[in-house]
This record gives sequence, structure tokens and C-alpha cells, in this order.
Amino acid sequence: MGKADLQLHSDLGDGLASPEEILAAAELVGMTVIALTDHDDIRGSFVLRDIAARRSSPVEVIPGIEVTTRSGHLLALFVEDEIPMFRPLADTVAAIHRQGGLAVVPHPLSYLTFSIGERALRGLAELGESASFIDGIELINPSYAGRVRVKRAVWLNEHVLRIAETGSSDAHHAELVGTAWTDFSGDGPDDLYAAIVTRTTAAGGRPWTLREHLRGAAQQQYRSMLRDPAKRIRRSIARGRTGSKSPTGPPGKGRPRHTEADER
Repeated sequence: MGKADLQLHSDLGDGLASPEEILAAAELVGMTVIALTDHDDIRGSFVLRDIAARRSSPVEVIPGIEVTTRSGHLLALFVEDEIPMFRPLADTVAAIHRQGGLAVVPHPLSYLTFSIGERALRGLAELGESASFIDGIELINPSYAGRVRVKRAVWLNEHVLRIAETGSSDAHHAELVGTAWTDFSGDGPDDLYAAIVTRTTAAGGRPWTLREHLRGAAQQQYRSMLRDPAKRIRRSIARGRTGSKSPTGPPGKGRPRHTEADER
């Protein structure tokens, strides 16, 4: 069985750990796959993937982003280009799928952070369009924000969405990497991708203690609420003015949308 932590944040975004520290922590706790998902910026995932390759790390890195949609945050996994921010949820999901990526809802329904709510998720389900439908939902997130509506999220997935369940640490500190994870059959990114598509994943993990929540909280909140959003908005405006393309990572294996994901 493989273990993947699918939501991590580095000091290139609003986290407090460097990519090198994140990789070392993932190796220490036995993760087989990780995704660095800085907010609206894919560049950190390429940095981390290159570090892992140079070190011949046993941990494999998949590129990812935590995209800000109009409905809340959304994880874009297995993508090689940035996804525009502040777009409608269905359009964002479709953009992820056009890259052969997977869309996973982090900390669903939470009112303690900018999260996709039940109405938006039901709206996607009612569309009945596979291109706009999400692939997974994070049912174990060890933070208070990730746990506040988890029972309702579990119910919603069982009765309405019926998509892959995932677990992610949402770690902004190296010490918290791997406190939640996604179990899947196999050991590498391709196996993880297939497990999400076929909805055979399982979420695992433990809640954070109060001390773990408070560690570096002031600095992280400053980055999360002030410095990082302003930086992302300035960068987005600059790209729009120059017409520059999103950064593209090193060539990777293309992953077309799996037909089984359409069987809803």
C-alpha cells in the first residue's frame, strides 16, 4: 500500500517550511507520494520535484496547486501548468481535467476557511457533466478548520457525490507533514492516480493537538491572510498585462481523463 499526503504548503507560499524540509519530513514518516500545493502558484511543486529527483528520494512528488475558485479552495493535482484563480468552480474543474489532472476538494464545507460548500458541490453533481465533476474529497484533515464539518462531508459523499476519499495534512510546518494521508494500492503516482479515479482510496490520520495548531500560528496567519494573497494578486495582474503564459514544468507523463471517472 502507498501513502500520499496531498496537501502541503511551503515557505515559497504561506507555509513556514522550505521544500527541502518538507521532503525530509515526508521521508522520515514514510510517505511514498506527496503534493506541494501552494496557493495559486505551481512553481514550488516543480522545485520540490527537482529536489526529490536529484536526491533519488524514495518519496515521489506530484505537481499541485491549491486554486482559489469563486466557491472556495480546490486542489489541482497532476497538473503541469497553473490554473487561473477566481474562476467559477465548474470552469476550474474543467481546466484541471483538460490538463489530465484531478480535482480534489480540501477541507470541505468548512466555515473556518475559504471552503467549497454543500450547495456548490450539489450544483456540480446536478450538472451531470463529467468534465466539470470533481474527483475526490478530503475527509481527513487534522486541522480544526478541516474537522469542523467532516461528518456532514462524509454523509454528502456517501449519499450524493460518491467520489474518492482522501486525507491530507494541510501542513504548513515540516513537523506536521504526514499527520494525515491517503492510502492507495501500489506505491507511485500512477497507482495513486488510478486509485482516485476508481474511487479505491482510503483516508487516514490523526487530529492536531492544540500545541500543534498554535506553533508558528501568528507568522503563518500573516503570510496566509496578508502577504501571500497580495503577492498572488500582483502576480496574476502582471501575467494578465504581459499576456505571459503559465510556467510549465519538466515534461511528464500525460494522463488523459479516465473513462471510469465518468460512471457517476
